[in-house]
Amino acid sequence: MRRTVWAFAAIICCLGSPLQAAGIQLLDADPALSGAIWYPCAAEPAHVALGRLSVSADFDLKGVKDCPVAGAKLPLVIYSHGRGGFFGQQHDTAEALADAGFVVAAINHPGDTFSDSSRRDTLSVWESRPADIVRLLDFLLNDWKDRAAIDPARVGFFGFSLGGATGLVLMGITPDFGRVASLCKETTGVCAQLHNGETPPEPIQDARIRTAVIVDPAPTALTRENLAAVKVPFQFWRSQFGGPGVGDGSGNARVAEGLPGKPDIHVVPAGHYAFLAPCSPELAAAVPRICTDTPAGFDRAGFHREFNAVVAKFFREQLASGDR
Repeated sequence: MRRTVWAFAAIICCLGSPLQAAGIQLLDADPALSGAIWYPCAAEPAHVALGRLSVSADFDLKGVKDCPVAGAKLPLVIYSHGRGGFFGQQHDTAEALADAGFVVAAINHPGDTFSDSSRRDTLSVWESRPADIVRLLDFLLNDWKDRAAIDPARVGFFGFSLGGATGLVLMGITPDFGRVASLCKETTGVCAQLHNGETPPEPIQDARIRTAVIVDPAPTALTRENLAAVKVPFQFWRSQFGGPGVGDGSGNARVAEGLPGKPDIHVVPAGHYAFLAPCSPELAAAVPRICTDTPAGFDRAGFHREFNAVVAKFFREQLASGDR
């Protein structure tokens, strides 16, 4: 089903269960699992301070730190951030999903975050990023202290930008590095490695993922042929005007046209960064690049209210039971 994003205001009223505060547990004991877990919590929300990240502005999450998990057999959504991002860059969506009854977990991808670029723009990131998500899922289902609250048969994935491409790899695609090489103009990074004949990594897949929301993925390695390998249902969002990492928007228009079956596609009349959480005044002043939308006047906060409602509805429908 192909539609634009402004068609579903009524969905916000139809999500079912009443909202409750998002509990938050921060993951900081292991550099390979540095991030947060959001989940339903029956307490009043507050602010959980993360301090200063890559910018000269403090960053807070909304929720209740270390609140007891409310509920049992909860569906799980795992999150992968964009190139050079961090686990909280779409925290409002994680909070909305937790309010709607999901456990949501996100980590920084080592080597490809705001503070660590050691793997960025290398072939290895196409192996390390999916491996990070597998590691996170293993931790949540086997070692997390509240793992009994999760239904392991109800696992979804949410990925933005390069995180979206990461999810597609996990769901079955083999990136088309031949296409990437043919389009390369740079003489460094992935382009140099491919032109020098380095062997791309084998894709890492995870059959525990039952459904996904893929948001404005990095499109260059995606083709009609490799996308045909994805057999799980997913919702696809793209920006009309694109931005860093996704070009002018035409790449994901091409990807959307090549999706198999009858995909659930949404086109947002804005640029790539509109999918990031609305910025505080302090963050907007510190990093205007990620807080300034195209076209001017685009209502990011209003869009996110609708976006979060539609994403929650999709996951609720797809993860309604463990019998899929």
